Amino acid sequence: MQGLVEDFKKKYEDEIMKRTEMENEFVIIKKDVDEAYMNKVELDSRLEGLTDEINFLRQLYEEEIRELQSQISDMSVVLSMDNSCSWTWTASLPRDDLRRTKTEISEMNRSISRLQAEIEGLKGQRASLEAAIADAEQRGELAIKDANAKLAQLEAALQQAKQDMARQLREYQELTNVKLALDIEIATYRKLLEGEESRLESGMQNMSIHPYEDHQWLLSFISGGSSPFSRTSSTKAVVVKKIETRDGKLVSESSDVLPK
Repeated sequence: MQGLVEDFKKKYEDEIMKRTEMENEFVIIKKDVDEAYMNKVELDSRLEGLTDEINFLRQLYEEEIRELQSQISDMSVVLSMDNSCSWTWTASLPRDDLRRTKTEISEMNRSISRLQAEIEGLKGQRASLEAAIADAEQRGELAIKDANAKLAQLEAALQQAKQDMARQLREYQELTNVKLALDIEIATYRKLLEGEESRLESGMQNMSIHPYEDHQWLLSFISGGSSPFSRTSSTKAVVVKKIETRDGKLVSESSDVLPK
């Protein structure tokens, strides 16, 4: 059981370490997301500035077109058959203005095209950054959820292991108490048996056997002394005399006649 608890404890510590690593990774991802968001804000600001510049150039372009059209409509060309030079000079003025205006318009169109292309590029970068931000946020949330789920599972398993260990400890304590009670009971019975054996041995040591004294064998046995005997004639019967003493005092005395 201790090994199982140690195994769960090791897994719990591993998951804590993994959770810490995931939290660190989440912090790094969040930092990248914050940087991407700042880049997005900067690109939005640039996009707004370029849009304002395009609108300004478009407005300027439209004003110049209107002004040029007004000049052309108000311009009168006086053709004089007699003075060809004057006619040529007079007619050349609007042509130069038109050529210069067309050049400016072409440059403006190129600037507008360039700015529009740059705007489209910024929009693409903005979309990529938004997708990266969403993906990073999703991965970070999933990693945190997975780590929390694993941590909850390990905590539940550890709690179950603790409960199992407590239950087994209670059962072990109960078995120990039963064993102790049995040991005490066995020791009590052993002491009782030893006391009974001592009492029986003490009674047997004070037993004397005397033959019937009508020309019989004479037998005597006294505890702690010798066993003298004498023979007179043929034995006809044996008398067994039982004497029980305790603390040097006579307790009981009985006799039995054994047949020949």
